[in-house]
Amino acid sequence: MFNVEMYSGSRLENYQLVIKQLDALLHGEKNQVANLSNASALINQFLDRINWVGFYLMDTNNELVLGPFQGLPACVRIPLGKGVCGTSALKRETVRVADVHQFPGHIACDAASQSEIVIPLLKNGQLLGVLDIDSPEKNRFDELDQEQLEELCAVLVKHL
Repeated sequence: MFNVEMYSGSRLENYQLVIKQLDALLHGEKNQVANLSNASALINQFLDRINWVGFYLMDTNNELVLGPFQGLPACVRIPLGKGVCGTSALKRETVRVADVHQFPGHIACDAASQSEIVIPLLKNGQLLGVLDIDSPEKNRFDELDQEQLEELCAVLVKHL
């Protein structure tokens, strides 16, 4: 069901397919760790030209803590307002960065990362965490990626 060769349509069609796959994959499962783990694996399989995908979750200390991910070991804790993830969490909006070296306060967990997109996970007005995706190439993420990843996160949040 999750063979990468299935994604042979337009970028939009492929995104729509992976969003449907995510919804089906998570259907009936209520465990947050299991759902975030499967979501990060599916996104990692689906997206090309990325080197890290995963989640940072709100902790009781009002900071983000590393959750399920695919990629190299990562920073464990990120204060709100710090780096791309902390900025997205604080503002509760998607942050798309074409060149992370130009982002003030960027936290470099993987030296290979050149661009990044971070989408907040909001449920009933509450910030659950963020989806973080890094790429080893500059300008990797565009408006279509942002729009569709925000839709994917909306589907994911229904299962958390």
